[in-house]
Amino acid sequence: MEVSAVNDVSQAGLASLLADLATGRTEVVDLTTPLSAATPTLELPEPFANLIDFSLEEVSAYNAPGPYWKHHNIHTGEHIGTHVDAPIHWATGQDGKDVAQIDPARLIGPAVVLDMTAEAAADPDFLVDIHHIRAWESEHGPLPEGGWLLVRTGWDERSQDRGLFLNTDDEGRAHSPGLTVECAQWIGEKSPLSGIGVETVGIDAGSAAGQQPPFPAHHYLLGNDKYGLTSLRNLAKLPPVGAALIVAPLPIVGGTGSPARVLALVAA
Repeated sequence: MEVSAVNDVSQAGLASLLADLATGRTEVVDLTTPLSAATPTLELPEPFANLIDFSLEEVSAYNAPGPYWKHHNIHTGEHIGTHVDAPIHWATGQDGKDVAQIDPARLIGPAVVLDMTAEAAADPDFLVDIHHIRAWESEHGPLPEGGWLLVRTGWDERSQDRGLFLNTDDEGRAHSPGLTVECAQWIGEKSPLSGIGVETVGIDAGSAAGQQPPFPAHHYLLGNDKYGLTSLRNLAKLPPVGAALIVAPLPIVGGTGSPARVLALVAA
């Protein structure tokens, strides 16, 4: 096919997508948790240091400091609310990309949904293993090249209650679903994915500090130029296969991550 013909096909595809968005044949589903001071954030035990929570500082509000406008200073950690983990966030990826260096093409791609809600409801410490992904592939086909595996656990239903969302017991141990070590290694080293997305506060399980290596999702994904999305919501609105994901972090130079708006395009 000649280059001009390829361009015509590409332009027709974009025009069709824009038309479908305008008419509602393609729906935009927001997977982002609203960001505020009340957004639940990761709490590391002592002696580890925690990021600050999100807050707004008023600079002016249609008054003497700014009579015609209102604006704020933003105070936040990088890994707050719905956010992207870049490779340099973790020791295994320390020579890799910061969030501003992630190829934009890696932030847009097909999304597949692995529904583990029943398992997580029965056991908050449930871990996704390779055989769960293989079972999904046997029904829906192989994981997509450059795609995102979104793990649905129903955890977003807890997002309005910090205690339920973090689910920490009296001894300070968090209980939330995640990946086995073997699954994290397989995704990082062998899968065709760009990354994974979860509904929990981090891409690792609450018990991940006790796994070997500790925090295996961070260890293997970020160490292999793959990315993590956290605190997603509305995954129940997506089909197992067929959605497209758009991830829009701030391009923070030197940033280890960034709060992000995450959108899915779904055929209505």
